[in-house]
Amino acid sequence: MNEEQLNILDHYKHPRNFEKPNFDSTHSFKESNLTCGDEIEVKLIIKDDRVEDVSFSGEGCSLCIAGASMLTEQIFGKSIQELKSITNESILNMVGIDVTPAREKCILLGLDALKGALQ
Repeated sequence: MNEEQLNILDHYKHPRNFEKPNFDSTHSFKESNLTCGDEIEVKLIIKDDRVEDVSFSGEGCSLCIAGASMLTEQIFGKSIQELKSITNESILNMVGIDVTPAREKCILLGLDALKGALQ
């Protein structure tokens, strides 16, 4: 296995910011991938236009959970405008492996939930 694959497995087996207890979010959104059944809910605490804390929950394949975990690590302290400017390409590059378009949806589900929470 290469380094990117090992990183995905680590985030899948030990997701960061997963189901933090007593998380009183200011923004949240649940997104589903009807094609495969993956589901992710992103919860944010935003104060003074910045992410103070983040948590996510849900069920999904290794790419879905790892993608959401990696995303949550990257958004602490970012402004709402910075969050809105995160692109699909930047998330796919962060994960670091080539996948089929169907699997891209798995990786991007956390970003879709994040953008929904900001609406």
